[in-house]
Amino acid sequence: QVQLVESGGDSVQAGGSLTLSCAFSGVTFSHYCLAWFRQAPGKQREGVAAFYSGLGTTYVADPVKDRFAISHYSANNTLELQMNSLEPEDTAVYYCAARKGVGSWFGGYTYWGQGTQVTVSS
Repeated sequence: QVQLVESGGDSVQAGGSLTLSCAFSGVTFSHYCLAWFRQAPGKQREGVAAFYSGLGTTYVADPVKDRFAISHYSANNTLELQMNSLEPEDTAVYYCAARKGVGSWFGGYTYWGQGTQVTVSS
C-alpha cells in the first residue's frame, strides 16, 4: 500500500525559504515517478517538480525552476522540495504524488498525500 505524508508547510514572509518533505512508503515498483503539485485557492492544481526513478532524473516546472529544487533520498524514502525566494503567488496547498512507470512528468498520478499548506505573506 502506497502512503505519502507531506510535512514542512508553514507561513513565511516573501523572500523566505522552506523545504517540504514527503515520506513515502510502499512504492515498490521497479520504475516510478514522484512529484510535487500545488493548488492555490480558486485555481487548478499544477505540477511543480518531479523525479523519475528509472534514470534518477528530475524536472522543475518553468514558473519556479529558478527558485525551487527537488531531491530524492532513497536511503530514507524521502522526497524534498526546496523553495527559495518565496512569493505570495506560491501560497498553496502542496501535495506529494506517486505513479508507477514512466510518462509525462505531471500526468497519470494515482497516489496522493494529504497536502501541506504553504502561505507566503508580502
